[in-house]
Amino acid sequence: MPMTTRTTALLLALLPLMPMAAAAQDATPLGIGLEGFAYPYPVRFLALSRDGEAQRLAYMDVAPTGAANGRTALLLHGRNFPASYWAPVIAALTGAGYRVVAPDQLGFGKSSKPVGPFTFDAMAADTVALLDRLNLPRVDVVAHSMGGMLAVRLARNAPARVNSLVLEAPIGLEDYRYSVPPVGNETLLKREGELTAAAYRRQLMTSYALSLPEAAIEPFVAVRERVKEAGEYPRWLQSFVNSYTMIWGQPVVHEIPLLPMPTLFIMGGADHNAPGKPFAPPELAAKMGRNADNATALAAKMPNGRAIVFEGIGHLVHMEATDRFDAAMLDFLNAH
Repeated sequence: MPMTTRTTALLLALLPLMPMAAAAQDATPLGIGLEGFAYPYPVRFLALSRDGEAQRLAYMDVAPTGAANGRTALLLHGRNFPASYWAPVIAALTGAGYRVVAPDQLGFGKSSKPVGPFTFDAMAADTVALLDRLNLPRVDVVAHSMGGMLAVRLARNAPARVNSLVLEAPIGLEDYRYSVPPVGNETLLKREGELTAAAYRRQLMTSYALSLPEAAIEPFVAVRERVKEAGEYPRWLQSFVNSYTMIWGQPVVHEIPLLPMPTLFIMGGADHNAPGKPFAPPELAAKMGRNADNATALAAKMPNGRAIVFEGIGHLVHMEATDRFDAAMLDFLNAH
């Protein structure tokens, strides 16, 4: 039976993720630094310090494959994903002549897992330290989900380093504190620690309203399950929980209209993801996660903001609508 155009496009979009898909079949334990889990490009490390402890920030630094344009794109990942999921975006950017730097923030992927409180200010400072190490005075930022909150803080704290912003399905487009009460550390640890593979798979598919087949997210589910077998899993779990507390307690929505640089929101029309929503009273939860509408409203308040919405697409826009995402991203970047 001949494949439909949609099926063909989806298969092409998933090709760069095949190494991850193969890894999903491996049930051997992983270290909390994802030792033994292959990334699509070589991984390097930057030495940092957090709370008096030595830490390492992992990153990929990928040279352009097309004619070099002298520009660098910095990719900032979401909370539930290692930087390896940027593979399709890296291919598009490097093919268009961009150098690409894709870090794992501390607490994620192959980077160290601090157990002290997280702040977007500290993450932004770590990111600036990486740019300094690589002698990159100015970059274009492409950020997804939680990475969008970090991108806002980076642009506010170090505006001279940011040429433009592409915010893919960012969270933080509302102040979650208005709807979600504080949740204690022990409650969060219990909730995350008891999450089974099936529940996590269902959470990604439904909370993110994904139009992808389950096979596409299986590598992320498998990685989380394999990390559970690590000797330092309790450290990973505390680190992961701390990132939720940061997202809830450190809003950036009030600062977004103040960003002066060109900014493009690329939103999935079906994406109603809102961290903390399960903890909110039903009447308030029903009003949360109006992400496409919030992005459109915020863009209108910005000096140089714009939002586009892909109807029927969920939270992983660059995987669900790869060709359209790449085209929108590159058209915007090349115009600025």
